[in-house]
Parts: sequence; C-alpha cells; structure tokens
Amino acid sequence: MLVLAIDTSTPAVTAGVLALGEDVRVLAERVTIDPRAHGELLTPHVRDALREAGTSLQELDAIVCGVGPGPFTGLRAGMATAAAFAHSLAIPAYPVCGLDAIAAAAPGGEPFLVVTDARRREVYWAAYDEAGARTDGPHVARPGDIGTHVRSAAGHGAALHALALGLDVLDPPYPAPAGLTAVARDEVLAAAPPAPLIPLYLRRPDAVEPGARKRVTAP
Repeated sequence: MLVLAIDTSTPAVTAGVLALGEDVRVLAERVTIDPRAHGELLTPHVRDALREAGTSLQELDAIVCGVGPGPFTGLRAGMATAAAFAHSLAIPAYPVCGLDAIAAAAPGGEPFLVVTDARRREVYWAAYDEAGARTDGPHVARPGDIGTHVRSAAGHGAALHALALGLDVLDPPYPAPAGLTAVARDEVLAAAPPAPLIPLYLRRPDAVEPGARKRVTAP
C-alpha cells in the first residue's frame, strides 16, 4: 500500500511517501524546519516527495495526518491539506497524535516523555512506557510543572526546555513520516474506517465573542 504522511503540528513542515506492508518503508520525504511556512511549503513538499518516489496522487491508498497537539495556524494547514486530498481522491485519511509519532521512533527501553513546544513558555507532553505506548496525556503545561519519575524525553520541546525539565534529550525532535505511518499501520492495513480529523489544540481559543457595545454617552 502507498501512504502519504503529512504533519504540520510543529515547526517542521513534513511530507513523505511510504510503502506499507510487513514493515514501513520510506520511499521519499521532505522536511523543512520553518514555523511560518506550513501553508507555503506543504503542497510543494508533497509534490516533490511523490515525484522522487516515482508515483502520483492517484496511486495513493491512504493518507496519514498528524493532528497535534499543536498551534492552530500551523496545524490546520496540514489537516486541511490532508482532508482535501482524501476527499478528492476518495481515500481515507487517518489521524495520528504527533506525540505518538515521535514516541514510535524514539529508542524506548524504559519509560520516557515526549515534549514539544507549545509557545507561551508552555509545552505539550505525554508519557510513554518502555514499549512506546502512551500512558498519560497529551497535556499542555509549563515545563517546571510536569511531575515525572522518568529520566529522558524526546521531542524538540525537550531540547528547548532541557534545563527546566532536567531530563536527557532523545531523538527524534519532530514527527517523521515513518513514525506517523507506524502509529496508523494496523488501521491502514485493515482498511478500517478512519476516525474524524479533529485537531488536538488543548487550549481554549484566544478569540472570544464580543460583548455588548458600551455606551459612549449618557442616555
């Protein structure tokens, strides 16, 4: 099966084409670290990855899309692109938690955290057991408020806040096509109906409905 993997939940603009069978094989991928270029670079990355893999959109069997947690502006670029491709090609799009995708590619062997930057001096985080299965989260919190007994953490947030976390930093820093696809592998191979593409924002929106207009003169 041919799978297109997309993620824009972190500063990485990520697209990859993978062959899925007994294992996950990356045919081509494009990754650019630029938190302001998700909308600009994602579709060209998809196009270039397809060309390098020697295939086309019409040959894809499924799409795997990171759904966060992540900031609203970047995250919606990848999810909207995945939804548009899936609808136009009549193929399923499977949602994947980006922290799970990082965990799938981490060394493992003992419990660990995955931590990504949430801005505003906060992080998105989740806890995983030694096999990479999520045991807690995802959450959003200040780095110093995360209570844990683990010794290490993966994700770019772990490197950014290494002093506050006090943990060894593991690779990978961002969700990669192989990790995204590995998380969704069983569902894709079984042709299971995908869950809805619902973003994991974890924060309430900043925008609020305006209140009643204030009088500027006395009645």
